[in-house]
Amino acid sequence: MNASGGANFSRLKDIPRGVWALGFVSLFMDISSEMIHALLPLYLVTGLGASMVAVGFIEGIAESTAMIVRIFSGAISDWLGKRKLLAAIGYGLAAFTKPIFPLATGLGWIVTARFIDRIGKGIRGAPRDALIADLTPPTIRGAAFGLRQSLDTAGAFIGPTLAIGLMVLTLNNFVAVFWIAVIPAFVAFALILFMVKEPTRHQNGKNERVKLKLADITRFSAPFWIVVGIGGILTLARFSEAFLVLRAQHAGMPIALVPAILVVMNVVYALSAYPAGVMSDRFGRRSMLVLGVAVLIVADVILALADGITLVMAGTALWGLHMGLTQGLLAALIADVTPADLRGTAFGIFSFISGLMLLAASVIAGMLWDAIGPAATFLAGAAFTAIALAGIAVVSIGFQKANAAR
Repeated sequence: MNASGGANFSRLKDIPRGVWALGFVSLFMDISSEMIHALLPLYLVTGLGASMVAVGFIEGIAESTAMIVRIFSGAISDWLGKRKLLAAIGYGLAAFTKPIFPLATGLGWIVTARFIDRIGKGIRGAPRDALIADLTPPTIRGAAFGLRQSLDTAGAFIGPTLAIGLMVLTLNNFVAVFWIAVIPAFVAFALILFMVKEPTRHQNGKNERVKLKLADITRFSAPFWIVVGIGGILTLARFSEAFLVLRAQHAGMPIALVPAILVVMNVVYALSAYPAGVMSDRFGRRSMLVLGVAVLIVADVILALADGITLVMAGTALWGLHMGLTQGLLAALIADVTPADLRGTAFGIFSFISGLMLLAASVIAGMLWDAIGPAATFLAGAAFTAIALAGIAVVSIGFQKANAAR
């Protein structure tokens, strides 16, 4: 898990144009999605009367669906030898689903829109990540994934910021804000159609179809499955961000300002993702992963014990730092330890496992919140994170002993 450390000095200008373009696609789609998602938990609870368990179930189904769908889209992109087509279909589906949110007249429509929107996210996720790996030299892979994550996350804090301003201007008109959110989604769709090109993936210059077989699963190494396992446990610990929004409201933050919680998280996330990627290229992935996991434990404890908005904001900022330190890094690790012709499948498997864990995590979080309170939800997250940290330590010791025996 120390892959491609080295003494690289990754610079922004070294990152391929296609990766930049995909970063801006993510930027605009996240502006659209987060304008809606920052308000959706409140809309469900205050506008449609949904329970906390219902919010957890809806968010868990939505986000886990996105991750589970990736296993199929990733494998298909390997088979076709083309990544852009599936990524564009995923972004297009998300864009054309956005108008359903302002048109919805009941909880069923919201659930349907959220579900289809996340299917679009699932279709695009693995092919897009594999496309970034195809476009980028291994020596700057951490920086490339970090850049894409930073731009994606910039959209994730611009979106809630716009939502706050628009809620004030429209006197808390959820539907009007949802309509405005449609615009950047179609900008993202246009960018991937016209600004991203499919690379030649094979050294012989031919885009031949890969004959995928079930036996190909044996080509995935032990380090790959270790990364998948650690990522799954971390996802179980990191339930839907909807609970950060609801934690802020529980601490007394006014409804119109609650999206600021996602702004805080995503500003820190965006600012840390690219530097974390660069440092992982230079110093190795494992140390950055350990740091990120430790930060999440501290964040969960603060959010569990917080008795006011200031501490909730502090815990949220640390949650964002954890995301910046780990998410691009996990993607780079997957790319490091998988064959080039199976990268789509690899990202799909990783997301499938993470999706199952996210569904369980969000439902458990909602049940704990309803039964005991927010403290129990975040303390449970800290406990699962500690398990992941222990797993990393055990794996590291095992690798050190194996290397010493050689």
